[in-house]
Amino acid sequence: MAFPLTSKLGIYVSVPFCRSKCTYCNFASGVYPASEHTRYVNRLLEDLEASPAWAARMGVELPGSVDTLYLGGGTPSLLEPHLITRLFRAVREHFLVDPDAEITVECAPGQLADATLEAMAAAGVNRVSLGVQSFIDREAHGSGRLHNRAIVLEDLKRLRAAGIANLNVDLIAGLAGQTYASWDESLRVLLDAGVPHASIYMLEVDEDSRLGREMLAGGARYHAELVPGDDAIARMYETAVERLESAGLRQYEISNFARRGRTSRHNLRYWQRRPYLGLGLDASSALYARLDSSSASEPAEMPHMLRSKTTDDLKAYLDGPQADEIAWLSQERQHEEAWFLGLRLNAGVRLATLRREFGREPVTQALAVVDRLAEAGLIVSDGRAVRLSARGRLLSNDVFQEFLADPA
Repeated sequence: MAFPLTSKLGIYVSVPFCRSKCTYCNFASGVYPASEHTRYVNRLLEDLEASPAWAARMGVELPGSVDTLYLGGGTPSLLEPHLITRLFRAVREHFLVDPDAEITVECAPGQLADATLEAMAAAGVNRVSLGVQSFIDREAHGSGRLHNRAIVLEDLKRLRAAGIANLNVDLIAGLAGQTYASWDESLRVLLDAGVPHASIYMLEVDEDSRLGREMLAGGARYHAELVPGDDAIARMYETAVERLESAGLRQYEISNFARRGRTSRHNLRYWQRRPYLGLGLDASSALYARLDSSSASEPAEMPHMLRSKTTDDLKAYLDGPQADEIAWLSQERQHEEAWFLGLRLNAGVRLATLRREFGREPVTQALAVVDRLAEAGLIVSDGRAVRLSARGRLLSNDVFQEFLADPA
């Protein structure tokens, strides 16, 4: 039976430090003293060194060759240059990083010092994702961002001058105070900037964020009363799809758009269920079991996937190794994931691939769900591949729930 095991690995490194906390954010990140940065990198390097032994204990494959490396957060560019150098050097000491590996660092505009940029370029960083969220200064500031439009455009110029031209810009549709006119302006500036990749997110207000708590309370802090309604956010998203497509930034995933050859290789591995190792606070890993393993922690059937997640408590993480959250995914669960992760991609899921991996019976059962969703106009199928419709992308979470045997 085929399954998506590969000799290549992706590594995700979580750096949870921020200069300010965005109002809508519920990630395991925050404003911490710079004195914690060195302690944190030291812990990261301990986990990096211990990862082969951990994988052996768990009975999973840990490919030694890395083709994508991603530093996310938080704001990884807040690390001192010497810490960035140490981190990348350590990765290369423990893994073979491909010469053409995609190496991404997330940065906040206005928070990328010259020395840090030099260290990133020297370490082989070839892709940067900027968390812009809005090119309208009042919207950016209202959500907790510290930059303005001029700073973003200057950072893009500096990055290109440093030889990093593979650039992504994040925008959010639905920020407090956002209007159709201001959204159009943000899209115009994005396209004029000429970046080869853009991520467009529809604001999802989490009740654990400051903005979410304020909206639930019916308050006015963080301009909660100015958050656009769902219909307005959907219209903004649809406008973005049209504008970006017409400018050559083709949608390849619900929230992601790229020029030819500039898709995010690291993020694609998540949706294609290829193996990755997560290091740091609140980091997830997905690795496949060794076919020759005799680990007592394995389920009986083969092949299967291990998903693990580290603690989201910074103090606990810094204090030393913690027991990860561990989940072995059954074939049924992997089949469900293949549907709802694959459907995120505009290419959709290929039925022949699913049948090779999981057999004909579970795929046939899932096609009954596909038929029902197709009748509702949420999915399209040509008999070979199944994809979300334009309406289905707006209601994707509802669609994905339909492929779960136990949605709870």
